[in-house]
Amino acid sequence: MSGVARVRAATAAFAILDSAVAAGYERHVPTCYGDQHGAMGFHHVNRALLDARVEVERPEILLYERHADGRYTLNGVEYIVPYRIWSKDSVPPTVLGEKLKRADDLNLWYLHLWAWRENTAGIFADMNPAVRCPAGR
Repeated sequence: MSGVARVRAATAAFAILDSAVAAGYERHVPTCYGDQHGAMGFHHVNRALLDARVEVERPEILLYERHADGRYTLNGVEYIVPYRIWSKDSVPPTVLGEKLKRADDLNLWYLHLWAWRENTAGIFADMNPAVRCPAGR
């Protein structure tokens, strides 16, 4: 089974936000991250997963798009490891053969994986040109 297939199998139930919340992911996320190149969306974190392990089937963050009618669409996942757990001066953690990127402003390693929404910028790109943030978010 490919890495993307593994992520999809592990997160399919989270297409329904209530299922993600029941599994420990945050329900209320006020900020959508985006810019002129598209968006990442709303980052729903499961703080219980913040450790030194980067596990394909257990992403620390689920990336959702919130629509004007209140519906949520699961677009992808993000893997993160805080610097307090994995030093920024060491080799980067990896998942699916990819090195996590440094986010010095957030003090963590990270990598997006657009498992549920095609991304013309690439499956591991930060922004997805097809994703939009609601006005004012």
